Parts: sequence; C-alpha cells; structure tokens
Amino acid sequence: MKRKIKQLIKDFVERYQARRDIRTTWREPAVAFADAEDQLFAGLKEAVSPSHYLPGDFLKDAATVITYFLPFTEQIVQDNIIGRGSAETWAIAYIETNRLIGELNCYLQQELEKEAYHTVTIPATHNFDQDSLRSDWSHRHVAYIAGLGNFGLNNMLITEHGCCGRLGSLITDLRFEPTPRPDREYCLYKEKGVCRKCLARCVTTALKTDSFDRRRCYALCLENADHYRDLGLADVCGKCLVNLPCSLRNPVKV
Repeated sequence: MKRKIKQLIKDFVERYQARRDIRTTWREPAVAFADAEDQLFAGLKEAVSPSHYLPGDFLKDAATVITYFLPFTEQIVQDNIIGRGSAETWAIAYIETNRLIGELNCYLQQELEKEAYHTVTIPATHNFDQDSLRSDWSHRHVAYIAGLGNFGLNNMLITEHGCCGRLGSLITDLRFEPTPRPDREYCLYKEKGVCRKCLARCVTTALKTDSFDRRRCYALCLENADHYRDLGLADVCGKCLVNLPCSLRNPVKV
C-alpha cells in the first residue's frame, strides 16, 4: 500500500503540472509516513506552540500521518535569487503548490475511502495564529517526525530533494510502517560547522545563528503578498532557501 500511495502522489503531480492553467513545474515528490502515536507529536506543543494539534485531535483512530514534499524545479529556485522581493515565478509556485496540495489531499482521501479507510486533510498553509505567528499544525515538524528530512539553520526542512518546495500532510486510520528518521544532520552547518549561507541570504536580517525574528520575516512576506495581490495570496519570501548547497539536494550526502 505504501508503494501505491507514493505512485498516486507522483502520478497526480505529473497530471497536475500538465494542465494548461498551471505555470509551475515540480520535481519528483518525496513521501514519508509517521506513526500517529509517535511521542514526538506531543513534544510539538512545547517545540512549536501549546495549541499545536495532535493527529488524534483530527481523527479519533488516527494511525498514520502521511507527509510529502513537492520540490520546485531548478529554474524556479534560480529565479528567486536576485532582488529583495520574491520573484514572480516563486510567488506563483507558492500559490499553485498550495492549491495542488489541497486537491492532492482530497484525491488521496477519496482513494483511501474507496478502501474503507478514514482520512482527514489539512490545508497547506495558514494553520497558524495571526498574533503569535506560531503554527497549530506545522507541516515541517510533522514531516521531520515522519523522517522526510532534517531542519537546516534557516528553520526549513532539508529533504533529499533540498528545501525549495512545499510540504503537505494528511492523517488516516490506515496503519503504515513508519519511515525511519535520518541518523545524521542534512544541514552543513549542523553537521560540519560550515556554510551559514542562509543567514547571508536573509534580506531582513531576521535569521541569526541562534535566533529568528518571525515578525520581521513575516513583514516582508506581507510586502510580497501585497505586490502580487493580483495573482492570489503569496505571503512568501524564500530568499533564505535559494542559492544554497541545500536548495535542491541534501548537501551532506553529496
């Protein structure tokens, strides 16, 4: 069944990006599975927010959290290097990938329900408190628990396909064998004490080695949202993700 879920995700993304109304292209998705009763979920109430949900809050008999990463193609990543504001292609990729995640989750839910399994889908973004800017369901942290990657110094999840892309997740009562978590860091700074290029890439200086000013970061995201308001909601930046050794791959593995 794991293989089927992975193939369903891969095929859906390929069909989606072939649509005439879609401008974004993605590389092959990465998929991982977490035990819904993994004790690390409870730890997210301290690590992320006291209001962070547990899988069982969404689905009484939750057994598995399915997570996936939809990596952007290299051209989209390259486009976002220059300038203070996000590139238009990056903003479009953000908007279109959020839509893709919503439609993909509904599709997976329907496929699992055909097999008599219950599934709960979760929006791709804006699962956070507007005052504290802390998430009630962090796809990044959930994906970490599922073994999809490890966190970089930029607070983004670095997967085998890098950190430039979007994460999605859904909860089901179908039980899968959990994906093993990585046994080493994927961030060059955390693994070898070198790099820190993401800090220099942060155009607002919100990102530091030992701190992160989320309000300063989000202020620029809102500037970009206003600039691209005719396209949709693009409260995004992404400067600290591009032109890095981890943008498109796991640099520790190379």
